[in-house]
Amino acid sequence: MDELTMNTNNMSSRGESYFDGGLLQLIGWTILGGIITSFTAGICYPWALCMVYGWKINHTVINGRRLQFNGSAIGLFGNWIKWLLLTIVTVGIYGFWVGIALEKWKVKNTTFVN
Repeated sequence: MDELTMNTNNMSSRGESYFDGGLLQLIGWTILGGIITSFTAGICYPWALCMVYGWKINHTVINGRRLQFNGSAIGLFGNWIKWLLLTIVTVGIYGFWVGIALEKWKVKNTTFVN
């Protein structure tokens, strides 16, 4: 058993919180999301958000319990269209609440694995 696995097992058994993702993985997922968003003129931005957020949350352990992201790009896309229309109808005012609405959606789609 390597040192990282031993450290991760020790932290998990004690109920500690930690993040086990790596910088190169984050850079890779972020670049991939940016490329896909660019090539689709922003239409796949919800997919890129789900991809990067899913990576972050799936590598997070809270009190020894790993988190899991269950959201889908299709579910976010429907909300994204609704939020865009509300922002247009309110002449941009709803745009201030889109960040909060996105966080609520992320939390609603996050659960514990065990």
